[in-house]
Amino acid sequence: MKDKEVKQMDIKRKIEEIVEKVKGDKDFAAKFKEDPIKAVESVLGVDLPDDQVKKLVDGVKAKLGADKAGGLFDKVKKLF
Repeated sequence: MKDKEVKQMDIKRKIEEIVEKVKGDKDFAAKFKEDPIKAVESVLGVDLPDDQVKKLVDGVKAKLGADKAGGLFDKVKKLF
């Protein structure tokens, strides 16, 4: 595998990890809602430049939005 592909896989894995933490930990979810950059940094365990962390935050928000949309779609399907 190329180095870039490995980094993309690592990023995807971190996004999944953070999404699961948001879903499973109410305190972390509140922290993520209040200050997503600091919340993500706490999971990463390192202090990165905010613009780099923002990419992860955007990925987490996109994944959470997609999961919510899927859940709403399932609820609508049950109506019919």
